[in-house]
Amino acid sequence: MMAKITKGSDFKGVVDYILDKDKNAQVIAFDGLFMENKDTIAMSFNVQWQMNSKVSKPVGHIALSFSKEDEPRLTNRVMAGIALEYMERMGIRDTQFFIARHFDKEHPHVHIAFNRIDNNGNTISDRNERLRSTRICKELTQKYGLHMANGKDNVKRNRLKEPDRTKYELYDILKTEVGRCGNWNVLVANLKRLGVEVHFKHKGRTNEIQGVVFIKNGYHFNGSKVDKRFSYSKIDATLRRNRHEERMGITAKMYEVTTPSTSLNTAHGDLFNGSFGLLNSNSSSYNAADAEANQEMERYSAEKK
Repeated sequence: MMAKITKGSDFKGVVDYILDKDKNAQVIAFDGLFMENKDTIAMSFNVQWQMNSKVSKPVGHIALSFSKEDEPRLTNRVMAGIALEYMERMGIRDTQFFIARHFDKEHPHVHIAFNRIDNNGNTISDRNERLRSTRICKELTQKYGLHMANGKDNVKRNRLKEPDRTKYELYDILKTEVGRCGNWNVLVANLKRLGVEVHFKHKGRTNEIQGVVFIKNGYHFNGSKVDKRFSYSKIDATLRRNRHEERMGITAKMYEVTTPSTSLNTAHGDLFNGSFGLLNSNSSSYNAADAEANQEMERYSAEKK
């Protein structure tokens, strides 16, 4: 279950959109509105808005989307119940609203239109609404045993518009490249070949890097805005981990070649000796990664001694 929250100033516009006959809309819950037709619904909203007309964006609009896997059990009654509980937890109460289900997409979803001016003329708070919404969606998904979607991996790329289309293209690229690179130089080079520029943000006039910006198709994205895992510090930690795992893989492979029949209780001593012998040779496979692994093992050996 996921929620998309928007606000606006045109009640007629949101009513016309949600109740568009081309979307096969079905109203499944409402309160405080004259539901004869779209005009009377919009009029009802506008009348209550006049109780606090200083609010420039009185229109609340939330789309709740569910996984296609849950469709067999999501009757109108069940979806209305979940939507009403979501509203209550979000503090959207004592106000006009209607909930309509759409059938124009493959996944089940409903639209909630509500008046941000409640029945007493007070403004319904939107403080930290996106953070609260994310938490509540997760809790309701678990409570009702709904399918847990895979976040960005589950988004239909072909339906996106710019700049979201480029943002998700960048997400897919970074997910692959960050996962297989061992340092920033390799990552930057690989991204450049894929049409992505990388700019680093420094602290003041120092050389200390504190952020990264990715540029693709003319759009600029801070790493953390693409996804939290792609902030500079988290990418850097991933690259270090990749490099460490690569070193350990190289060391394990060398151990297997040099001591194929060594017993477990003598593995450490033979590993050090065998590794040093191979790394100090003139083998053509000797490279920078091997040298770094050698230094790591020497430091470790010295500490043990």
